[in-house]
Amino acid sequence: MASLLSTSSKQLLSVSDLTRLTKELLETSFPLFWISGEISNFTRAASGHWYFSLKDSKAQVRCVMFKGRNSLVEGIPREGDSIEARATVTLYEARGDFQLTIEFMQPAGLGRLYEAYEQLKQRLQAEGLFDQARKKPIPADPHRIGVVTSPDAAALRDVLTAIRRRYPGMAVIIYPTPVQGKGSAELIANAIRLASQRQEVDTLLICRGGGSIEDLWSFNEEVVARAIADCRLPTISGVGHETDFTIADFVADLRAATPTAAAELACPDQSQLRSQLSQLDARLRRAMQSLLQKQAQTLDYLSRRLVSPAQQLQQQKQSLQQWQHRLQLAMQHLLQQGSRRLDHLATSLQQLNPHQVLARGYAIVQKADGRPVTDSQQLAPQEALRLTLHQGAAEVVVTQIANPDT
Repeated sequence: MASLLSTSSKQLLSVSDLTRLTKELLETSFPLFWISGEISNFTRAASGHWYFSLKDSKAQVRCVMFKGRNSLVEGIPREGDSIEARATVTLYEARGDFQLTIEFMQPAGLGRLYEAYEQLKQRLQAEGLFDQARKKPIPADPHRIGVVTSPDAAALRDVLTAIRRRYPGMAVIIYPTPVQGKGSAELIANAIRLASQRQEVDTLLICRGGGSIEDLWSFNEEVVARAIADCRLPTISGVGHETDFTIADFVADLRAATPTAAAELACPDQSQLRSQLSQLDARLRRAMQSLLQKQAQTLDYLSRRLVSPAQQLQQQKQSLQQWQHRLQLAMQHLLQQGSRRLDHLATSLQQLNPHQVLARGYAIVQKADGRPVTDSQQLAPQEALRLTLHQGAAEVVVTQIANPDT
């Protein structure tokens, strides 16, 4: 740039060249930096970009914050607001205007608060105060709920309304304390310690409605964090809105997005309990009906198998009669078999009976001593023999013997 200015008598710069070179010089000479001042002439364009001036008692500078960046800012700045901003220096070439492009802004003084917040958060985290292992479970069926908050705060009304809506008969004990202002952190810690000592509630809510970081700062104080960590009661932190996070949120056993949400987490829903009870009752009835039906079927099955003594005697009598009948049939069968065998033997015996042979004309020849004669060689001439006929007997004498060979 210096060389260009030194040769300006020989080289003629256009306005565009000048603004471009100036823009390059500014942007390379001033990297991203922090600046503080008071907002003036604030305008929100239809495009969503913000245009304003940042001034102090001696000077002012034009500023622009584009839509993509200002959408991250909580709320819209107002005329006269003191802010801290991270910015870059640039030049709007179309008009040749020197301006700042704002990348981030926050209310003045928040930088120091955020730094203190981060330092305390890191230190307590290193000590283990945020560890999940040390957190106590929240009772599902509490009898009394404690609330640490200001008695005049809207947060208390929100908490009580939510509890009455969910469980009208729930007992609530309030431990009143200022929740912002000088000395409020120590008073909040005292209220937490008192609740822990008295042990008269099942769950302790630590609540405050929304506000700026300065308004919520008491819940970022170490004394409050230590009191919550030492509390023997299960604690729920419900400070600010959903986007607000305090040190108390990290130390408490459970963090709620709002005071109302804290009450809902601490208090069971009576209508839901009734619904669950109704469902359990219906399930029990179905189970009992199913069991009774099953037992009825079993009883029917067993009753069919069950026989009275008289019926048992009748069945046994019938069985005995059947056996008797079967025995009779068997005896008849055996007698018939025996009779048939006897007849067969009698017939056989009859066929072997000598008298039957004699009836056909045969005779029994016996010697005088009774020995039977079966061979002619047993005979001698003039020997007396006895003939037994079919009918009667005769005495005979041998007159002639005929040998079988002759």
